[in-house]
Amino acid sequence: MRKLTSSELRSMWLEFYRERGHALISSASLIPENDPTVLFTTAGMHPLVPYLLGQKHPQGTRLADVQKCVRTGDIDEVGDDSHLTFFEMLGNWSLGDYFKKEMIAWSYEFLTSDKYLGIDPSKISVTVFAGDEDCPRDEESAGYWKAAGIPEERIFFLPKSNNWWGPAGTTGPCGPDTEMFIDTGKPACSPECSPACDCGKYLEIWNDVFMQYNKTADGKYEPLKQKNVDTGMGLERTVKTLWGVSSVYDIDLFKPIIGKIEELTGAKYGSDEATTRAIRVIADHIRTAVMIIGDEKGVVCSNVDQGYILRRLLRRAIRFVKQLGAGTGILGKVAEVIIAEYEDVYPELRRNAERVIGEINSEEQRFEKTITSGMKRFEAIREHMVGDTIAGNTAFKLYDTFGFPIEMTVELAKEAGLKVDVEGFEKAFKEHQAKSQAGAEHKFKAGLADNRERTVKLHTATHLLHAALKKVLKDSNVSQKGSNITEERLRFDFNFPRPLTPEEIKAVEDEVNAAIAAHVPVVCKEMTLDEAKAIGAEAHFENKYGERVKVYIMGDYSTEVCGGPHAENTGDLGHFRILKEQSSSAGIRRIKATIE
Repeated sequence: MRKLTSSELRSMWLEFYRERGHALISSASLIPENDPTVLFTTAGMHPLVPYLLGQKHPQGTRLADVQKCVRTGDIDEVGDDSHLTFFEMLGNWSLGDYFKKEMIAWSYEFLTSDKYLGIDPSKISVTVFAGDEDCPRDEESAGYWKAAGIPEERIFFLPKSNNWWGPAGTTGPCGPDTEMFIDTGKPACSPECSPACDCGKYLEIWNDVFMQYNKTADGKYEPLKQKNVDTGMGLERTVKTLWGVSSVYDIDLFKPIIGKIEELTGAKYGSDEATTRAIRVIADHIRTAVMIIGDEKGVVCSNVDQGYILRRLLRRAIRFVKQLGAGTGILGKVAEVIIAEYEDVYPELRRNAERVIGEINSEEQRFEKTITSGMKRFEAIREHMVGDTIAGNTAFKLYDTFGFPIEMTVELAKEAGLKVDVEGFEKAFKEHQAKSQAGAEHKFKAGLADNRERTVKLHTATHLLHAALKKVLKDSNVSQKGSNITEERLRFDFNFPRPLTPEEIKAVEDEVNAAIAAHVPVVCKEMTLDEAKAIGAEAHFENKYGERVKVYIMGDYSTEVCGGPHAENTGDLGHFRILKEQSSSAGIRRIKATIE
């Protein structure tokens, strides 16, 4: 195996696919656009769902990139050898172009060729889908692996729980996958030992997904007209494998971050298990926070949605800093190291560095005011408890008064051998929401990725809303800062320093409805980004666009770069009505609206 640096692996991946006719696309935002089914971009396929469902991508049918991803489902596992909340996913796609034969041959070549990763072929095992009542056994993939050079005894057929890639939400493109594993040399746990085991003998390195089906709302699997390939290789885990180290935290990307934490805290990485875990958690959480805040759609701390996750990460990092016996003012300095390390790959981090450092320092100061007294309160609760479960109302008091996320209370309780009545907490939280009439929007029924008619119409209406805001507010600097669409309503965030007056809200509604009444065709044209700018097209988050873009033109009302999909005519939208105009964060306003 070749001991590649992270930078070398990124470059090698992109060059490999560029030589095979792939357009190289930039990483999409970590904040999904118009998809309420998830809070963050969790996989490379997520931003490409419309194209996997059949829309034409402006850069063609072969694509490759390095995508920023955030997953927080295993946040409590962070600090072990493998779990990260932020990671980079090396990916390539075929949108109705090549399929299993080419992909499996390329996978084998990239893994085993001395020009690329140089892994010993005898160390590689693969898994394929065993088939079930929904979809057939994937003998085709197994055959191509045999042709590439993998013997039959190292090809394992596994069930859907192991070798099936589901949609990003509850519906959408999906299909069987084939996964590649490296034999670590550890002994087999039993005669039935396979890559499905957790015994440590097999280490996953790559995943090729063959999207042959679309999962419908009623749970059926319909064959896709356009068969796609979506692959994913985790950058950090692959470098770990190539280096032969036991932890993702022992690769080049984390060395300067961990070094800075050691310098600022006086703690020594590797000195003992508790210290090592604390340093890893701080390194991971601040790296993720930098990526979330520094994104072009940057999030700030709040008590709902992405802002809540960000706050939880920062406050958890602060707690581990205190566990190391260090004081305040550390996190921002660690963030500076992370920005310097990644700015060449993700230049938006340097552009937004002031916002990143400012938000991290502000949250540290906010939490510092309450954490000391909050920890004292927690200790008092623990000492005077009857039984082993902290009541829901008590957990809510820690949240409401001291800013302790429920997850933090659960974690502290677990360390003390206690439990928390989480259901009771949620009940108290909902009662508080009802009293204050401030509900957090966490769950939605559908997203734009479903391409449902009403959702598509609402998406089209956001273009008209954006144009109307610029016109009514007489401010050409008004720009989209976020968008979220369900079948019930659209949500549109934009920069503006003050609330809109009732007269302005009415004027915006009238402008949008005038465009709808005009029955203007929605025309899509493909061109370069420079050409789009030349005709006055709005283009948000420019770093995510490729060489060619789609521009949607609605007469004289709106011209905007967007991926789609859209209605065919503004007259199809119905009557537009603004439901609410409010603050989203400092300097950012939010409009919720619907069509009737």
